[in-house]
Amino acid sequence: MKIIDLAKGKESNDPVLVPSGELFFPGGKELLSTGDTFLPSGHTFVATVGFFDGVHVGHRHLIEQVKGEAWRRGLSSAVVTFPVHPREVLQSDYRPLLLNEREEKLSLLASTGVDCCVILPFTEALSQLTAEEFMRRVLKETLRVDTLFVGYDHRFGRDRAEGYEAYVHHGEVMGMKVLLASRYQVDGFSSVSSSRVRSLLQSGNVQDANRLLSYRYTLSGTIVPGNRVGRTIGFPTANIQLCEPNKVIPAKGVYAVRVRLKDNEVYPGMLYIGTRPTFNRESTVSVEVNLFSFDGDLYGQSLSVEFIDFVRGEVKFNSKEELVARLHRDKEEVMKILGDCTSLSSF
Repeated sequence: MKIIDLAKGKESNDPVLVPSGELFFPGGKELLSTGDTFLPSGHTFVATVGFFDGVHVGHRHLIEQVKGEAWRRGLSSAVVTFPVHPREVLQSDYRPLLLNEREEKLSLLASTGVDCCVILPFTEALSQLTAEEFMRRVLKETLRVDTLFVGYDHRFGRDRAEGYEAYVHHGEVMGMKVLLASRYQVDGFSSVSSSRVRSLLQSGNVQDANRLLSYRYTLSGTIVPGNRVGRTIGFPTANIQLCEPNKVIPAKGVYAVRVRLKDNEVYPGMLYIGTRPTFNRESTVSVEVNLFSFDGDLYGQSLSVEFIDFVRGEVKFNSKEELVARLHRDKEEVMKILGDCTSLSSF
């Protein structure tokens, strides 16, 4: 997947996890005033626009339609996305709960097989464009979009005032084909959306969240010192400081997980999210993981945790002994879950 980042110049590029080369084009800040194009000559696109948080099965269904139309027309396929959530720009105090870090989202978009990802800087000026102005000035004149796919429930432009029929009309006037993507449905769910996935995670339903994502939800971070209580009761834990502080943290409780270290070694583990109510009255939520069959020092190292299943909610125990007994049962349950999970590498 080629990445065209109009939000920053090549000199400020951070490496991202994509399978092939990257192109970065400077000048993004002048995007709306110059009308210049930063694309290689001769490229026209079938494209879709969105934030794509989670890159869930609904997003993938949309992108498959973009790719199919591009293949039939002999054009390139593209997704146009933003480096930050649009509401974060429009509301200074808004902090979105995210399903993906930036690099993670780009990797997931690359895994769809789309030809190009355009990262468009979302500014207040951009937010004031009507749908027609956005289609003409940004998509048509700057990005050379020939055909635009619109998600079945997606709106864009100032105040999101117009819908699909208006987009079709604007497209006809400016010579852009506008198509409505079909809706993707999953058994047991009326719809698939990023907000639905967030809700599932926040209720502890990681299995259904993973089903809608098509991969295991993951938290990544760096190991930092903790209060070392786990070590004194036979369950040493690695305390995780998340790379993305705004990422969705699943419901408080105990989870069966897979832990991937920086050397790509994978360990089964038991993860806890909560406030340690048995030992203190803190309100700060910690994320800590007990790695099975691991002996070593993890402080300062980075790791990622893949959620497999929810085991139980957070409980305040009457004594340390009661907690330890329950942790032994939790570990047995986690090992059974991981042993029974025949699809550990299927996503």
